[in-house]
Amino acid sequence: MQNTAILIRQALAEDAVERDLTALATIEADQTGVATLTVRQRGVLSGTGIAHGVFHAVDAQLEQDWHVDDGSVVQAGQIIGTIIGSIRSLLAAERTALNFLQHLSGIATATDALVRAVEDTDCVIVDTRKTVPGLRYLEKKAVVHGGGVNHRMDLAGGMLIKENHIAAAGSISRAVEACRAMHAKVWIEVECETMAEVREAVDSAPDMILLDNMDVQAVRQARGLVPASITLEASGGMTLANARAYAETGVDRLAIGAITHSAPVLDVSMRVEPE
Repeated sequence: MQNTAILIRQALAEDAVERDLTALATIEADQTGVATLTVRQRGVLSGTGIAHGVFHAVDAQLEQDWHVDDGSVVQAGQIIGTIIGSIRSLLAAERTALNFLQHLSGIATATDALVRAVEDTDCVIVDTRKTVPGLRYLEKKAVVHGGGVNHRMDLAGGMLIKENHIAAAGSISRAVEACRAMHAKVWIEVECETMAEVREAVDSAPDMILLDNMDVQAVRQARGLVPASITLEASGGMTLANARAYAETGVDRLAIGAITHSAPVLDVSMRVEPE
C-alpha cells in the first residue's frame, strides 16, 4: 500500500501552502468559514480519503463531514462534503485536495462508463500499469471504485511475457518454460500479436493470453482457438464506442490503459462562506 502521508506532504510542499500570499493579505488569521464541496456533473466518486488527508494535514482542527462514499454515483449539483474551520486553512488545502479528488473521480467515472458499456456480457474491464508515477495505488483504487478490476500492481505481481521477452528467450514456449522454472505458483500471461503466436501460446498453456492490438474479428477468431481454461484478455484500441463489440466476442477481459492515463477529471468545486 502506498504511503499517502508522504504523497500529501509532497503535494502541499509543491503548492507552498504555508506562504499563500493572497490569503495572508486578505484573510484574518482567526477568521472561520464553512466550505461546501459540490459536484458539477454526473460521475463516480473516488479520492475522498486522500482529500480528507490533505485538509487534515493542513489543519487538524478542521471539522470534516463527507456525505458520500467512494464508489458512489453522484449527480450534478450534489454536495459531497462540508468542512468547517479556518478560512486560511481551507483555501490552503483546496487546490491540492481538489486535484486528487477530481483526477481520481475522473478515473472512476471513465471506468464506470466502460463497465456499463459491457453489461450483460461475461467480460470485465481491467486497468494497466499506464499510471501517473507516484499515483498508481490511488489510480488503481479508483478503477475499482468505478467497477473495474486491477491487473498486476507492479512487475512483481505476475509474469507478463511481451514481445521483447519472447525475442530474448527465443520463443514463446521457451519464455513460458523459463517463467515456470523460476516461479511455479505465479500466474503467467503471454502477449500475442498474431494467430500463429496465439496457437504457440495455447500449446504452452499459460494462465492468460493477451491479444495485443487485434481488431474485433481477430479477437473473435482467437477466442475460438483458446480453451476456456486459459483466460483471454484483449488490449489496444479499445474505446467506449467499441468496447461492447469487443466484449461480445467472448473475450474474458478488456485491458484499457486510457482509463488511467487519459480520463478527464470530474468537475468538483469548493465554495467558502465566512461564519
